[in-house]
Amino acid sequence: MEDDYRHIRFEWITKRMLRDKASFGTLEEIMTVLLKGFISVIIGEPVRIIKIMGSDGNPNAPDDIFNKMNVLARNSNGELISVEIQTLRELHYLERALYGMTNIIKDNAFDEEYGRIKKIYSINITYFPIGTGNDYIYHGDLRFIGLHTHDELGITDYEAETLGMRRPDNVFPEYYIIRVNEFNQLATTPLEEWLDYLKNAHIKADTTTPGLQEARAKLRYINMSESERKAYERDMENQMIQNDVLETAHKEGHAEGRAEGRAEGRAEGRAEGFEQGKIAERQAIARTLKANGIPLDVIAQSTGLPINEIEKL
Repeated sequence: MEDDYRHIRFEWITKRMLRDKASFGTLEEIMTVLLKGFISVIIGEPVRIIKIMGSDGNPNAPDDIFNKMNVLARNSNGELISVEIQTLRELHYLERALYGMTNIIKDNAFDEEYGRIKKIYSINITYFPIGTGNDYIYHGDLRFIGLHTHDELGITDYEAETLGMRRPDNVFPEYYIIRVNEFNQLATTPLEEWLDYLKNAHIKADTTTPGLQEARAKLRYINMSESERKAYERDMENQMIQNDVLETAHKEGHAEGRAEGRAEGRAEGRAEGFEQGKIAERQAIARTLKANGIPLDVIAQSTGLPINEIEKL
């Protein structure tokens, strides 16, 4: 039967953990195994999970804790790995990710000696459209390049051995942005196998990829009770509908905002018109989402508008 080969989706486990505290302990064990395997594939070495937690919150979206999960891990060098799983689109996502990273540095990587600040890897798993480009995973770190000579700023042997200085890329955070929905290829490597599971809930029968071997045994759809399956299917269907509404609203709002922006631009000047267009786009998106019954906290997260303003639309 087809159900014998189905596996429970990763994003459902995330949401279930955040919503149902009674089942958090059991699911946390499974999620810990999954994340240890996934992070080790990204980083290239085994890691230890320190804690799994809900969102750090958003004053405009009190239920946002149900849409994102934060995980903290360490590698063998004591360096920190922050993983964020987010299922719903968020305006200014990159800026908020940067803000979150500053809090992690302050709370977990700094012990009042600047020379002992730990390197942090930020892994962002997104289930919504973000940016442009053809790849499903993007990586970035910070390097200082000469404006005239184009060489990379390094450190001397004296600075390294006597002062304990490190190269900038060994100090500043390193980022990975994983665009789950952009993965559209045959899985042949461990990383691709992980993306295949994150997007399609598919796990190869003969997989040897860290984390997926355990997931194949523990996350079989067929092992769920009938009531659990019904709840699972209902949740997945609602998630698909909500994502479709969000994506349609953003496209329509973008078109409406550009049109209004062009009109404002002719009347009031190009810069002011552009700004008016951006505001109009957010409002148009919010109106569409509100008309489709999307919760106000989700609309606020997706558009950046305060809830009291959305209520007036």
